[in-house]
Amino acid sequence: MRQVILDTETTGLSVDDGHRIIEIGCLEVLNRRVTGNTLHLYVNPERDIDAGAVAVHGITREMLQDKPRFADIADRFLEFIRDAELIIHNAPFDIGFLNAEMKRCERGLLRDWCGGVLDTLAMARELHPGKRNSLDALCERYGVSNAHRKLHGALLDAELLADVYLAMTRGQDSLEIALHGGGESSVGAGDDPDWPPAGLRVLSARDDEIAAHDALLKAMEKDARGPALWTRLVSSEIG
Repeated sequence: MRQVILDTETTGLSVDDGHRIIEIGCLEVLNRRVTGNTLHLYVNPERDIDAGAVAVHGITREMLQDKPRFADIADRFLEFIRDAELIIHNAPFDIGFLNAEMKRCERGLLRDWCGGVLDTLAMARELHPGKRNSLDALCERYGVSNAHRKLHGALLDAELLADVYLAMTRGQDSLEIALHGGGESSVGAGDDPDWPPAGLRVLSARDDEIAAHDALLKAMEKDARGPALWTRLVSSEIG
């Protein structure tokens, strides 16, 4: 699956007030691996940049005077994201700005070009309710170093978000149980040459933990008056 981690920087916080995109950073992830394929663009917004925004990203209007307008880089951007799932932190913010830019140059809407959008802020709020879920907070929570991040930057933030997203979803790598039967087969973690993924600690169960697990299964089977689902799956694998 092709995914694109995406981030933007803007002249201000509200697209409804006419604020514009000034920087776009995109990073490609293919089958959960960062490929090194990136797209980094600065954009002339043709308007002033709020002082508060400059304090966040450090980009001034003077720095962008010789940069192309969004209409000039739109095709290059859209070709990079075409049909990919976009991974964005606080997606409504970036999508609102991108849609506004695309309408100005008659390129439709973002959804017409990509294969869907995943909002990592919404995902983080589900995983960590009641906690801070900014990109900086998630970097700290998942052990992603952001010491070099003095100011926000679209490509830098996309690189950090890629590491955070892969850490947040690491449990989805290959944790399926392989079932064989009925003439069909599927590949489980044990058949994957790339398993376990780099950095993942694999802990084997202790004898007392195995005994407690077996006791729990027996208790469940007694209540259910039949074999537990886990027992049936294991028997199917062995058979």
